[in-house]
Amino acid sequence: MSHKNVTGDTGHRYVVTSDGQRLAVKVLGSPERPTLLLVHGYPDNATVWDALTEELAGEYRIVAYDVRGAGRSTAPDRRSGYLLDRLAEDLVSVADAVSPDRPVHLVGHDWGSIQSWHAVTEPRHAHRFASYTSISGPDLDHAGHWFRSAPDGPRDVLRQAVRSGYIGFFHLPVIPELLWLTGVGGSALARMERTGGGPVRPARRATRDYVNGLSLYRANMVPRLTRPAERPTPVPVQVLVPTHDAFMIERLQSNAGRWARDLRLHRFQGGHWSLRSRPRVVAARLRAFVEEIESGVPRPVRALAGRTARRHDGTFAGQVAVITGAGDGVGRALSLELAERGARVIALDIDGAAAEHTAERCAVLTPGAVGRRVDVTDAVAVESAASWVRDGYGAPDLVVNNAGIGVAGPFLETPIEDWERVVDVNLWGVIHGCRAFAPMMVEAGCGGRIVNIASAAAYPPSRVHGAYATTKAAVLALSRSLRGELASVGIGVTAVCPGLIDTGIVRSARLSGTDAPEAAKERPSRLYRRRGHTPERAARRIADAIADSPEILPVAAEAHLGLYLSRFAPGAVRALAKAGLPV
Repeated sequence: MSHKNVTGDTGHRYVVTSDGQRLAVKVLGSPERPTLLLVHGYPDNATVWDALTEELAGEYRIVAYDVRGAGRSTAPDRRSGYLLDRLAEDLVSVADAVSPDRPVHLVGHDWGSIQSWHAVTEPRHAHRFASYTSISGPDLDHAGHWFRSAPDGPRDVLRQAVRSGYIGFFHLPVIPELLWLTGVGGSALARMERTGGGPVRPARRATRDYVNGLSLYRANMVPRLTRPAERPTPVPVQVLVPTHDAFMIERLQSNAGRWARDLRLHRFQGGHWSLRSRPRVVAARLRAFVEEIESGVPRPVRALAGRTARRHDGTFAGQVAVITGAGDGVGRALSLELAERGARVIALDIDGAAAEHTAERCAVLTPGAVGRRVDVTDAVAVESAASWVRDGYGAPDLVVNNAGIGVAGPFLETPIEDWERVVDVNLWGVIHGCRAFAPMMVEAGCGGRIVNIASAAAYPPSRVHGAYATTKAAVLALSRSLRGELASVGIGVTAVCPGLIDTGIVRSARLSGTDAPEAAKERPSRLYRRRGHTPERAARRIADAIADSPEILPVAAEAHLGLYLSRFAPGAVRALAKAGLPV
């Protein structure tokens, strides 16, 4: 493949492709620095990267080019000139011209992401890329498999099909061209950008960018989606998912976990053009990823291979998950479940040895897990642990405030010491966790999720679990309030209400008002065991559901029933409370 570089008055150089197209390339920064190769989407040109370039100027050598048919680059005469194979070769041509002896860090957005996926999944080209960051664009072959298999159910497929409805319109003859030529389409797109938290500066697009780019859809969509190929990649991949992308749902993008052996997936608050409206957030994720790859230190994120890649998508791949009460029960089971799905687990527990044991088991599934002793009733200790996480891992993607204890007995017979202890652990422990981690998540601007473990006891009144139910009801109320407060910054908050899970909480609970506490524990303990809902089963349900960040997550059947009755039949709930409803 031949290359020819020409520098003109515009400050651009031109790379000539094997089929004679001239690609306008702009290069900034010293060749001694790592090279970022930026590939724009439709209907943009390379100027879409200007804000991000300003954020990263001086740190990297930055290369942005106009893809064929856009900006200052020439356009093919035939539709076949826009096939993905051609686009991938263009990308490699630019990489070879600007960095012939060193792999580049590839960054793609929208259609730039689609063609970049095609390049990193091509065995002939993969060695040219040190890493790949995808923003709002899937591999079309991967999408074809996803639509066919519907791994997340028909609902998500339908949601994506609705968001992709414009693709069918773009296949119509003449009409799309007329909309772009008359300016109607451009005005509608500008309004969509503004209403979706769009860019600070208006886009610099030419009519030819709109019209020529229609061939991208017409040349590639039907054959790739209807006859998808198997396209894995060995290149380390980071997928950045804006929370308010008008064109793509998260499930389609997290599907990359099936194809990328080394994947990280991060959500952040923003719309489709967040690389222009929120360049600082995108730059922070990109900077951390590139530095990790360039450091040469073995990465703590395991390649998603074998059964894990087939069983789970990439929803938690490469994410940092902090879990309190991780030494036993649901906390330990959820730690292992998330580690199996590719998360780096930070296991915290008042029993340091138990936390480290959980971390050791998690590290077998995804390297990089660590355990640490933390007493969640101690605000200073929790703040210290949060600072330690921030310094070593950055702001976490997921925080699970799980630590809790059980207390049972009538109100009048529950001593103040028991009340203080259960409030300190079950309520103040959650408050400390939220106060320690939420500010750093907000400051990072990368979204994330906070999960607070409440209980089905939060719904009804109880004459035997009053202290415990009080703390869990407070956790539920706190979670719902915090959810509303943090929604505007893209952080989801979920209250999990498990139900009858055999975690041993009854056996370890403090009982008041009985002369034979051990005997009093035996009956409910047998009930929990007979119920047969294990922590592992609960953990799978929680991990499956929190990806969608629901407000309240009942787990077991009785938790669903209790929530329903508390909302629609409160009288029946009060009647059941007289018998002492189990939690």
